[in-house]
Amino acid sequence: MHVAIVTAGGAGMFCGSCLQDNALARALMASGEEVSLIPTYTPLTLDTKDESLLGPGRGRVFLGGINLYLEHQSKLWGRLPRWFVRFLDSRWALKLSSKLGVSNDAANLGPLTIDLLRGELGPQRRGIEELVDWIVNRLKPDAVVFSNALLVGPVRELRKSFDGPIWCTLQGDDIFLNALREPHQSAALAMISDRAGDDCHGFTGFLTHSEYYADHMADTLALPRDRFRTLPLLLEPNGFPEAPPAERPNEGPFTVGYFARICPEKGLHNLVEAMELLRERRPEVQWALLAGGYLGPRDQRYFRGLKKRTKSWGNGFEYAGAPNTLAEKASILQRFDVLSVPTVYREPKGLPVLEGWACGVPCVQPAHGAFPELLHGVPGGVLVPPGDARALAAALEALHDDPDRRRALGAAGHAGVRAVHGPTAVAERFKAILNAPVPGKRIANRPGAG
Repeated sequence: MHVAIVTAGGAGMFCGSCLQDNALARALMASGEEVSLIPTYTPLTLDTKDESLLGPGRGRVFLGGINLYLEHQSKLWGRLPRWFVRFLDSRWALKLSSKLGVSNDAANLGPLTIDLLRGELGPQRRGIEELVDWIVNRLKPDAVVFSNALLVGPVRELRKSFDGPIWCTLQGDDIFLNALREPHQSAALAMISDRAGDDCHGFTGFLTHSEYYADHMADTLALPRDRFRTLPLLLEPNGFPEAPPAERPNEGPFTVGYFARICPEKGLHNLVEAMELLRERRPEVQWALLAGGYLGPRDQRYFRGLKKRTKSWGNGFEYAGAPNTLAEKASILQRFDVLSVPTVYREPKGLPVLEGWACGVPCVQPAHGAFPELLHGVPGGVLVPPGDARALAAALEALHDDPDRRRALGAAGHAGVRAVHGPTAVAERFKAILNAPVPGKRIANRPGAG
């Protein structure tokens, strides 16, 4: 089976969806399948080998972000010869635009988002036709997977010449959509619902990483719930420690770790509040908060506020930055005694939890979004009420006071993440989904069907 995965670059940011798409491509190839990972908008930013068509020495980006913007701004740009503007889809040009701080903030991208969702009727028609031609006539896959619903624009055009299954993975699409300003938010939701759910010209079905998110997105986008399938979040264990950590010495700080994008939605401020409570209640303990992850221009002010708030802690708060390699990431995670990413919103994936488990680090997470399902499948942590700093502090304190339990949870996470979320298990589940029929579809929905 040949699977084409159409993914979207994160404009220079380490993006969980990009990491998942790249890891899924590698897992499927390891299981004997052929995969073409097609980057759109910008190159992928990864801490492992890039498996996309834009990997080292290969290919191109489709629907390149610079040309999309210029086509949106000027009708004249869309009439220029393709050979004249194609250089702007190159790796170097798109990476440069990302480094210069080109905005990917949804609040500023409403009109462009609507243009993209118009698909073959919008100003990006030429780029869509190129993508479709490449998929149908060059790659000739058995199945196509788009990595988010905002990529639905090309699907009607693709349906004209491809009768195989076309799936869509939903991985946090609502976060972007909710940040759009009106009237663009309502328009985008209506357009995605119409195009994605069309029985004859839309997606065959939808993949999510949790049942919670399937319920949520079926309701948000008014899509049939019986066309959703759950694919476990994938974690590649290579590059992480092969065994959980040995018993840590009692001396030194007790390090609570946070590893995610530095932004209000991910809840670093919630963790700071819990640590304030711990420092006040248990001053004899050497508490430390170590944070790592991408910090973008939009959230610099937020982070400065946290640094000011924790100034009296001295060395008790450290920001380790955004690592460029998996080895650097693993070295940060291994410094944690406990991991917590107490998100404000309902997280659809929870990749930091899996990465912590891969290092044998237990977690304390809010009991909403995907986290209850993750911890039901792998008992490697503790759930607390969302937004309750006192409950979070109490759970962290309990794990500090019970090192045997802490080690047991870490060991369970270390073993469980490999068994439940490893490449072999996820690849087999993915292939089973693609080879099974989907209720209510009049178009072909299995590789080679029709």
